[in-house]
Amino acid sequence: MEIADVLKRAYAMPLTNPSFPPGPYRFFDREYVIITYRTTREALEAVVPAPLEIDEPLVKYEFIRMPDSTGFGDYTETGQVIPVRYKGQHGGYVHSMYLDDDAPIAGGRELWGFPKKLANPKIVHEGEVIVGTLHYGSVLCATGTMGYKHREADHDSVLASLAAPNFLVKIIPHVDGTPRICELVRYYLTDITLKEAWTAPAALDLRPHVMADVAKLPVLDIVSAVHFTADLTLGLGEVVHDYLADRNPSETSATQPEKIRA
Repeated sequence: MEIADVLKRAYAMPLTNPSFPPGPYRFFDREYVIITYRTTREALEAVVPAPLEIDEPLVKYEFIRMPDSTGFGDYTETGQVIPVRYKGQHGGYVHSMYLDDDAPIAGGRELWGFPKKLANPKIVHEGEVIVGTLHYGSVLCATGTMGYKHREADHDSVLASLAAPNFLVKIIPHVDGTPRICELVRYYLTDITLKEAWTAPAALDLRPHVMADVAKLPVLDIVSAVHFTADLTLGLGEVVHDYLADRNPSETSATQPEKIRA
């Protein structure tokens, strides 16, 4: 394979058999259960990176069923999103994500910097209740329950929350283990068609696990819950802050590998 061919094909790993195709990535009938809860400001201050700022001490715990998506397939995901501000712009910081499909794990981490880990989340309908669970291996780490379609939710509010920006920290290490990329990334969901949206009472139980630390943002009380389905496109990201640019020259030189001498 010639060098030009390497560059032409090098959009993802592995070089000759990537785990996911090029985008765009469109999702159909995406089902959300989002339980918003109050936590401690101290817990959020320990995990939200500057220059993001914390709004209220709230967390959105999300269970998402994705039965049909281009490139990424059929999978389920769960995790925590923290309401934040960036230069006065309100959005969400994606703190944790757990899912059961290789392609969106690889694509999410490589392209955007999503904090994705392999686990076993589920959404099921049990009579009059929607149940969301997260197992990491054999251990139950999260259980969310919500009443089934009690009242219609305000569609404008749900659409506004979907259209708001989301933020991630993308980290790619150098071959010597030092950081090569460390960036704050912003992305949007686009071309959104909201099909239905409902609200109802909900409950959420988070349990400690060394590799799935959802319980480190403890549940103090439930604020609201929404259940909805939508078609949408996951937009690509943009870098809004480069953490490595903040280093002083001595730190930069100390983390660069030696150049090979001719």
